[in-house]
Amino acid sequence: MLMQGDVARWSPHSEALLFAAARADHVEKTIRPALGAGRWVICDRFLDSSRAYQGVAGGIDDAAVLALHAFGSRGLLPDRTLVLELSPELGRRRAAVRDGAAADRFAARGDTFHADVAAAFRRFAKQEPERFRLVGATAAIDDVADAVFAAVADLLP
Repeated sequence: MLMQGDVARWSPHSEALLFAAARADHVEKTIRPALGAGRWVICDRFLDSSRAYQGVAGGIDDAAVLALHAFGSRGLLPDRTLVLELSPELGRRRAAVRDGAAADRFAARGDTFHADVAAAFRRFAKQEPERFRLVGATAAIDDVADAVFAAVADLLP
């Protein structure tokens, strides 16, 4: 269960450092070896999430988040970042069904925070259209899956 104090347990700066450290470890121990073996790697959140959540919505300069990543993960960037878009209301409903009373720290943050995160992802997609794809996530699951596959089709052999 989420306790009220958990939402503000860490500052955005602390979160950025913690996520950068965890990501650096994951890159070193899992991602780079898999890529070196010629395997695909799919992550549920990576650098761009830190840029949106701790950076834009948390008030940390994007250059600072990128600098942490450059040091910790030696700048490894995904070939494609998929942003699944849906309204805040639908997102809250889906999270409530998924998590019940056990909402995480991010889900418990207010509408302004989530609007800032969504705007950040849209801005990143506009700045780097070759790497980002926005995918509407309000349709039926099979339709969203089809859209996801279409968004990575140019990367498939």
